[in-house]
Amino acid sequence: MPAVSKGDGMRGLAVFISDIRNCKSKEAEIKRINKELANIRSKFKGDKALDGYSKKKYVCKLLFIFLLGHDIDFGHMEAVNLLSSNKYTEKQIGYLFISVLVNSNSDLIRLINNGIKNDLGSRNPTFMNLALHCIANVGSREMAEAFASDIPRILVAGDTMDSVKQSAALCLLRLNRTSPDLVPMGEWTARVVHLLNDQHLGVVTAATSLITTLAQKSPDDFKTSISLAIARLSRIVTSASIDLQDYTYYFVAAPWLSVKLLRLLQCYPPPEDAALRSRLTECLETILNKAQEPPKSKKVQHSNAKNAVLFEAISLIIHHDSEPTLLVRACNQLGQFLQHRETNLRYLALESMCTLASSEFSHEAVKTHIETVINALKTERDVSVRQRAVDLLYAMCDRSNAKQIVAEMLSYLETADYSIREEIVLKVAILAEKYAVDYTWYVDTILNLIRIAGDYVSEEVWYRVIQIVINRDDVQGYAAKTVFEALQAPACHENLVKVGGYILGEFGNLIAGDSRSSPLVQFNLLHSKFHLCSVPTRALLLSAYIKFINLFPEVKATIQDVLRSDSQLRNADVELQQRAVEYLRLSCIASTDILATVLEEMPPFPERESSILAKLKRKKGPGHLPDIDDARRNVNGSTEHSESTEATSKSSPSLMTDLLPTNRPRPASSSPIMLSAGTMSSSHPFTDLLNLNSTPSAGGSLLIDVFSDNSTPASMDVSEENFSRFVCKNNGVLYENQLLQIGLKSEYRQNLGRMYVFFGNKTSTQFLSFSSVVASQDTLKTQLNVQTKTVDPIIEGGAQVQQILNIECVSDFTDAPVLNIQFRYGGALQNIAVKLPVMLNKFFQPTEMTSQDFFQRWKQLGAPQQEVQKIFKAKHSMDTDVTKAKILGFGVALLDGVDPNPANFVGAGVIHTKSTQVGCLLRLEPNTQAEMYRLTLRTSRDSVSQRLCDLLSEQF
Repeated sequence: MPAVSKGDGMRGLAVFISDIRNCKSKEAEIKRINKELANIRSKFKGDKALDGYSKKKYVCKLLFIFLLGHDIDFGHMEAVNLLSSNKYTEKQIGYLFISVLVNSNSDLIRLINNGIKNDLGSRNPTFMNLALHCIANVGSREMAEAFASDIPRILVAGDTMDSVKQSAALCLLRLNRTSPDLVPMGEWTARVVHLLNDQHLGVVTAATSLITTLAQKSPDDFKTSISLAIARLSRIVTSASIDLQDYTYYFVAAPWLSVKLLRLLQCYPPPEDAALRSRLTECLETILNKAQEPPKSKKVQHSNAKNAVLFEAISLIIHHDSEPTLLVRACNQLGQFLQHRETNLRYLALESMCTLASSEFSHEAVKTHIETVINALKTERDVSVRQRAVDLLYAMCDRSNAKQIVAEMLSYLETADYSIREEIVLKVAILAEKYAVDYTWYVDTILNLIRIAGDYVSEEVWYRVIQIVINRDDVQGYAAKTVFEALQAPACHENLVKVGGYILGEFGNLIAGDSRSSPLVQFNLLHSKFHLCSVPTRALLLSAYIKFINLFPEVKATIQDVLRSDSQLRNADVELQQRAVEYLRLSCIASTDILATVLEEMPPFPERESSILAKLKRKKGPGHLPDIDDARRNVNGSTEHSESTEATSKSSPSLMTDLLPTNRPRPASSSPIMLSAGTMSSSHPFTDLLNLNSTPSAGGSLLIDVFSDNSTPASMDVSEENFSRFVCKNNGVLYENQLLQIGLKSEYRQNLGRMYVFFGNKTSTQFLSFSSVVASQDTLKTQLNVQTKTVDPIIEGGAQVQQILNIECVSDFTDAPVLNIQFRYGGALQNIAVKLPVMLNKFFQPTEMTSQDFFQRWKQLGAPQQEVQKIFKAKHSMDTDVTKAKILGFGVALLDGVDPNPANFVGAGVIHTKSTQVGCLLRLEPNTQAEMYRLTLRTSRDSVSQRLCDLLSEQF
């Protein structure tokens, strides 16, 4: 910056500021300001032309008055005139006034743009910086139109000074954020990437911020930045602090630049080049190692800088989700922060571990910290940290620890902050349902939940427990006995009365044999709660009473007396009055057979989608994009989910068949009295007991028809970037650009599969006319049936919607369907085509075999056309645990002790299709010295052998 001369002190401004500060009252201040404004106005309108110094002084006074909160309606032209001055201080004040007071709709914008253009073309670095700063500060669309093509040229010009390059990069970043459609992509994009190699680290830092934003918009145009970013990051993390003295912050070399480079690398998948990938791994390992070293300073700035780089490195490790060793190390590193004295570090550690818990490689490592997390839940003083602890317990939960985690959450719920109680209730309900192998435990948990936090138990929770009890014959008697005992408490929450009324109305006969729970005792117990309940609950209880008349004829007279009482027949509420009249009349005129038919037991609910998790996601708010892994992932295709599903009867819904809300369908043959909309007013949410008067589901079959006959347009490029990553796993991010993120969660059983596709709007603008259809080639249509459910045509900014695909494997196949997405963003039509990761191995059922059975079957499949063998070079490190995880994720059972060579891997499974079943045996022989593999597959069908070999060999 040029030196400021002695005469630039602006003594008049200093005196004015002093006068303002000395004012004793607001009135005195306003009086002094009005006097000054009158003086300035007279000077500007006077006949005598003002020199540059005077203009600068008066404009500066106006700026100060504006900053005090007073309106300024003149002086703008004088500020614009200062832009033509050759003195730095005068030009600086002119730009400062314009940046603060001139809005984008001003009539002076054209004059301002001319002044800026002159300064940009002056080649004076000081003036160029002032102009660039003004463009960035105003950031109007008019300025973007005027200078969006000039600034990239300045940025990549060889003779531009470093300070100007920094300003140009940040100015272009600002314009890209405010008017992304006006920033042209041209030949400069390839040249701006090379700024990552610039010798000046300030330029590199500014360029990295710009490239990161542009890469999110057009990732393919900036792919070359990956190698340059890794090279620069490697030089930083391996350098000593003295090597980068100007950019070393409390003994940490260039922490801001390191964070930005790590963030840039998160825009892309792991590098395919082995050398580049190895170098990046070394960088990340070095960062993790440095975090373990003793601190070089006790000052908080040192630890803040070091931890900032560490957490960003961990974010990159989680994003890549491909290096098991790094993921486990990152988990252990975060575990050390869980008991750190710094609250922010504990918070960040819990938040990062939530994401790690969803990785198939690090989930077990996260679970080792369960006691520490539970202790944090009990002792942590900061409510936000306690909430993250709840989130982490929810994320790390699986079948092995579900009962412990649910018990701890219930225990904490009694003293939890009111702000997070509803969220904890939803999470407990989800976990109890998802991992309920013993349904008596599920019923006990939900009733305990209502007892502890009844006010926070939403309708979705008690609806769900009713549906599950109705669909499971083995738990109905226990549920009836449990709610009967719970209702005997002097004070019961109304939600418990609702559950009790419904369950006893349906299944009270299962416990009526005991004199302690005879029909009359049951009725008296329910009716003792009647007068304490709200109108909707009373309506539900009246429906339970009429059910009692059918179940227990001996209490018919008692119930009719209640229905006949004035408090019912003349009730002020029309809903209760109508129910009492109709039920009383029905009980008097209907024969026993008719009554039994009308009031028969509720049929099982058809397979449906629970809305509990939807409630949880809505609780998070629209700005929060829910992770697709909020529910525990089915790690590497393990049978964790299918086991719980197979435990249910065919008529019962899968316990976790949904992730987002849909309408609640009515049971296939609903009872007229319980659900008829014709005989009951719909003015209350409980008029049909569970408010299930929505469109019936499409029947019991998972698959109805192929949804779409559209094929992929020939002109559209189909994205296959992440396709191969899903061969051995069922969950993750399938596609991502600057607008949209597509995530998947899949589950398969025999020849049927269900895929949840999540569309996340990453912008703050609505997606309009959103559509998503699945297209298949003609041959594939006969081999694979895919039925899609329609998706909401509007996706709000920052929101996420879900689409469900039901899949049926008819016969073996090699191709994959394509997901075609179309929507409008900012008026422009967006088309995206993504290859869906539906492979033949997804329909594997693992088969356990003894050594003798294996080799006997191996010999039976000895025909040349039944065997496919492939020898290939290892693409990744030959880690035994990783190899086992990938084979399990492929879908086969890993057979230990079968192969004479313990280093070899042997597996067996059966491919299920609608038309046939194909047995498969595989053998993988690693040669660590030569870094080679030999893969042998034998199946009863040659096309299956070849396809499975191609899929699996690409994973090693």
